[in-house]
Amino acid sequence: MGNKFKQLLKLIARLVLIVINDGFLCMPIKKRRVVFESFNGRDINDNPYAIYQELVNIDANYQDSAYFSVKPSEYRRLSVTHPEIKLIRRFTPAWAVLMATSEYWVMNSRLPLWWHKNRRTHYIQTWHGTPLKKLGRDIDNVEIPGTTTAKYHEQFQQEANRWDALIAPNQYSQDIFKSAFDFKNQFLNIGYPRNDVLYTQNRSDKVAELKQKLLGKLPNTVILYAPTWRDDDYKQKGVYNFELPFDLKDFFTEVGDDTQLIIRPHYLVKDKINISGYEDRVTVLADNDINELYLIADLLITDYSSVMFDYANLKRPTLFYAYDLEHYRDELRGFYFNYQADNLSGPLVTTRIELSKKLAEFKKYRQFPGYEQHMNKFNDQFCAWETGQASSKVAQLILNGGK
Repeated sequence: MGNKFKQLLKLIARLVLIVINDGFLCMPIKKRRVVFESFNGRDINDNPYAIYQELVNIDANYQDSAYFSVKPSEYRRLSVTHPEIKLIRRFTPAWAVLMATSEYWVMNSRLPLWWHKNRRTHYIQTWHGTPLKKLGRDIDNVEIPGTTTAKYHEQFQQEANRWDALIAPNQYSQDIFKSAFDFKNQFLNIGYPRNDVLYTQNRSDKVAELKQKLLGKLPNTVILYAPTWRDDDYKQKGVYNFELPFDLKDFFTEVGDDTQLIIRPHYLVKDKINISGYEDRVTVLADNDINELYLIADLLITDYSSVMFDYANLKRPTLFYAYDLEHYRDELRGFYFNYQADNLSGPLVTTRIELSKKLAEFKKYRQFPGYEQHMNKFNDQFCAWETGQASSKVAQLILNGGK
């Protein structure tokens, strides 16, 4: 009875928002009003935050007319961490009025289809990663609880039809976005705004500052483990599993004594990680700006996550640990390119023994000998549009009224 009552209240609240939304859609937009949102209001980060920072840096008046849409449950936390930003609670009457009268929306994820856009509002979709895994309409078998493959495809296309502009970080992504989203409007071929700092802040003094801030010390070597989210490994809708696919004792046997491991999990599994006995050498950072983690990492270990593309901007070693490759590639999501060592920026391993050997190799050489050409080729393919100026280009687009 309790759950049914909650669902009824949510339905009533949604209907109220729809009425407010539809009532204000006929109103003129407010010039210079911009609403940003990152990952459905869970945080203030990623491409929208990078664009916001540049916009207010160019024109400080936008601090009074630009807002970040945030989940009500995150409002208090984010108002403390970002007191300089005007926040608006998502899915409230005030939010509905603000959204319906904004000149621009800048988002990196989808909005619910029941929320309508003022025809005068410009919707800039930044998206949130270069795709390796199949996206949107390209996924043959959707395993997300609560939806079907056909419904998922249809909703993705309907949402993409509302985007006036879509950021593409590289030619590879643009080609995929055309297919996965059936996107036919304006592409912004500029690289990702969030990656600008990988060019502007990649300095030894900044790295040392970030190490002290994030780790409280200055270890000689930092290894970042950032796996992808496995959306089929769940107990029930919204409750996912996670098990570290290597033994921490074995891991630290192969790396240097002054090595710190950072684990960057998906937010849905950040409380599932057991680091007992290694709290002094392992740091779990699920909510920090991932670009700060890139900047202090000497080695990235990942699998199928799009972090491989962003980290490639730094031209530092990456180790691909794909322990469930056949299942993930062939059964769950499918890949857009042939996921094998020749096409990656670093070695590909699938077993714990292979992982240990490559960790020992990295300890000895601080790189993976023989993979320099792989790294350069990967960088040329996926980072060619990155210049450290993407945020500025989007900010100028907003300042110039979309021109």
